[in-house]
Amino acid sequence: MRERSWAWSVLFAAILAGCSNGPVAAQASGAPAAAQASGAPVIAACANERLPADLLDGESAAPSSPLPIVTGAAPHVKLRLAVAADEPTRELGLMCVLRLRRNAGMIFVFPRSADWTFWMKDTLAPLDMLWLESDGKVTTVAANVPASTLEASDASVARRSGHGLYVIELRAGEAALDKLVPGTRIVLPALRADDR
Repeated sequence: MRERSWAWSVLFAAILAGCSNGPVAAQASGAPAAAQASGAPVIAACANERLPADLLDGESAAPSSPLPIVTGAAPHVKLRLAVAADEPTRELGLMCVLRLRRNAGMIFVFPRSADWTFWMKDTLAPLDMLWLESDGKVTTVAANVPASTLEASDASVARRSGHGLYVIELRAGEAALDKLVPGTRIVLPALRADDR
């Protein structure tokens, strides 16, 4: 199948426990190190305004029209995932998110199972990515995808590819911690792409 590239910025915090009481937004020039400090911002100003506040690791304003959240059940963990089911939402992804709660992330729903390449432009923190088939079976895991910055050249931005109908993004280290490897099945509710 033909490979497709999506300019998504999916951003996850370095491993942090608990919530901070820091400010809600950072300046657009935020860096990964800023996400690691207690009291640091949860998102940068360029983040998707529909991201559900309860997935972010820290104080954040609740959006008026948040993305839906689903639960994915794996053998050792339950994941809370914001749903990106249409092209505009998939393109924004978790752009400019600096910190996510543990066991929280985003699921990208595509119109068909295919090879999907993610270009991690403006990803401000490292993350884990999992490609899944329609039955929830993990086909590929890209662990610890390196962070970028808003100033990074296009050529220096990480790219990762895999095959599936869905892609799940979690903060870096989650896949290993939760024993999410190729062959693992994650039970998901019925999800459909909403590309019109």
